[in-house]
Amino acid sequence: MNSCRHTFTRAILVVLALCLVSAVPVSADESKNDSGLSKAEKTKKRAEVQKMADQTLAKLYKAEPSAKSAIAKSAGYATFSNFGMKILVAGGGTGKGLAVNNKTGKKTYMKMVEVQAGLGLGIKKFRVIWVFDHQSDYENFINQGFEFGGQATAAAKVNEDGGARQGAISVKEGVWIYQLTDQGVALELTLKGTKYYKNKQLN
Repeated sequence: MNSCRHTFTRAILVVLALCLVSAVPVSADESKNDSGLSKAEKTKKRAEVQKMADQTLAKLYKAEPSAKSAIAKSAGYATFSNFGMKILVAGGGTGKGLAVNNKTGKKTYMKMVEVQAGLGLGIKKFRVIWVFDHQSDYENFINQGFEFGGQATAAAKVNEDGGARQGAISVKEGVWIYQLTDQGVALELTLKGTKYYKNKQLN
């Protein structure tokens, strides 16, 4: 009789132990997805990028009101914020971005990397807004990325559409860029060795 009781007690203890193990919360490492970020970290970083994008658009619309209509009518757009520090002979900058497909509303999280060379000491901070007239150009941008060469300079010019893209700089036909600095919309764009690509961690 005692033997049966002991066996029954052991069985109950085993069941309780299994229940306790299954109830143990998953550790931070175990909850991480393939990107290496936990769900909470990913949500937080996405929110930070969204906040940056909202602030960038608000600054652009304040500095250049006509940009709001141009972006609304576009196939898609992408906003980036960059903070780069240049020290002596070498420097660089990194940035985060958000691309939005105006047709579907789908968001794609992006990155920007800039490598500079040359003498100088300074800090530069700016925001860039890409506007795409055509869906194909937008899709190419988010899927294949874009890279400026070692020296890329362009100046804003009077557009044939009656100023709907006032302050925008033409990169190619149907692709425009607004560059914002602390002083407002820059009428000249200079991007050296800058690369734009998908942020694999956040998508």
